[in-house]
Amino acid sequence: MALPLNDPAFAHEIARRRTFAIISHPDAGKTTLTEKLLLYAGAVHAAGSVRPKRNRGHATSDWMAIEQARGISITSTVLQFEYEGCLFNLLDTPGHQDFSEDTYRTLTAVDSAVMVIDSGKGIEPQTRKLFEACRLRQIPILTFINKMDHEGLDPLELIDELEKVLGIAACPINWPVGTGRRFRGIIELDTRRLLQFDPGSRDQRVESWTSSLDDNALEEMIGTEQAGELHETLALLHAVVSGFDEPRFRRGEQTPVFFGSALNNFGVEAFLNALVQLAPSPAPRLSHGQEVSPQGAPFSAFVFKIQGNMDPNHRDSMAILRVCSGRFERDMLVNHPRLGRKIRMTRLHRLFARDRETIDEAFPGDVVGVVNPGLFTIGDTLSVDDTIEYARLPSFPPEHFCTLFNDDVSRNKQFRKGIEQLAEEGVVQVYYSIDAVRRDPILAAVGQLQFDVVEARFLQEYNVRTRSSPLPYVAARWPEATLEEVRNLRAYGTGILLARDPLDRIVLLFSSTWSMQRLIEENPTVRFRETG
Repeated sequence: MALPLNDPAFAHEIARRRTFAIISHPDAGKTTLTEKLLLYAGAVHAAGSVRPKRNRGHATSDWMAIEQARGISITSTVLQFEYEGCLFNLLDTPGHQDFSEDTYRTLTAVDSAVMVIDSGKGIEPQTRKLFEACRLRQIPILTFINKMDHEGLDPLELIDELEKVLGIAACPINWPVGTGRRFRGIIELDTRRLLQFDPGSRDQRVESWTSSLDDNALEEMIGTEQAGELHETLALLHAVVSGFDEPRFRRGEQTPVFFGSALNNFGVEAFLNALVQLAPSPAPRLSHGQEVSPQGAPFSAFVFKIQGNMDPNHRDSMAILRVCSGRFERDMLVNHPRLGRKIRMTRLHRLFARDRETIDEAFPGDVVGVVNPGLFTIGDTLSVDDTIEYARLPSFPPEHFCTLFNDDVSRNKQFRKGIEQLAEEGVVQVYYSIDAVRRDPILAAVGQLQFDVVEARFLQEYNVRTRSSPLPYVAARWPEATLEEVRNLRAYGTGILLARDPLDRIVLLFSSTWSMQRLIEENPTVRFRETG
């Protein structure tokens, strides 16, 4: 039975949802923290390893063969689970800069973000870039400072880095008792409870608050000298650090900070409980400059990701949606503004990494999948109200180019299907030279590593052995002109390749920024777009 938009039960479903992404520089422990959050929530019984050489299970969120082989996250993964009455939609994002476009798209679908920082390295370059992406969208950020049992920077120095490097006010919620080999636990600042560090089993829950900062157990545990240092630090924090301010946090101006060791399950349960209390539930979204209320508007959603071949038994393409308002019901008829038509949504899927489960309903905040028969592209809006259409998602200008060759001509059909699927997902952009005799696809990407992913996925998913050959181009531009007009442009010539993209638009590839700038300057009446 459908819940009316003004029904208290409908409002409760929205309020209990928490949709967040986990971001970090590579190797800060992002995927490990993801695994341990799943463990503490009871969504998995044993956390997998993100290190490929260990004789253990792989990380749940790293389901691709190449992710498991290299021990890195390559694609954003959706993990939906319940904990303490809340329904979490957790999106584990790639940390490597070569896959940052996928991460930026994912950030459009969340209500908050968890920023993981390596205590030994502090604020790293990719962390800074992803933080700025969150700042642009005013996404609330919770910070987890990881690896406190490793030798690293002083906690006060880490807090100072957050404020000076990122320009965000830091509000510690708990505080470490020592660091590295002297690490003995964390203090919860508002209750002054002490959680003692015990590595225990990395696959089991080991946390329990054991004593108070004000009893004798602290000095017995860490000694009089270290206890005195801790009391001095806490007094300093009380004097100079502002308390938690929820409105500032919601505006992305303040970040609550937590300490722990994800690999050793330490501080994870406290952090998960904080997500229940602090992470915001779904907020209104803008359509044509107007707010769309999660509870006050009928069903609407947008596509922020396309992923093919998640299930080897189906080999289909999945469009991944963020539900923004209203309630989805099976067989719902929705508007598709880009196509200018209505389509019937027969079923949605709850996602947990590569696993899927058919569902009959979905609420604002949910991140769900729908099988894509070629109807959906990244950025599409689906809505019952034909006046709702969310802004298209930005794409990045490519910086790396190569030609992809199929080494087995007997598998040309599979090769063409793979090219179409990977272009649809946005893994790479695909062009074809207009003047070349052979029609080998030209791939363009933000990062070089994406080409390795393409070759690996062709072999794994399509049983096609491919090889890539680098091209000497550094940039692409889409001229708003006819083919004849482009050929007659001033300064058009050597070092510029003329091609078309899958939408039959002309794209120019440049071998140097100088040749690109010269062409643009010599033809001021022609607009050259950075993205297709």
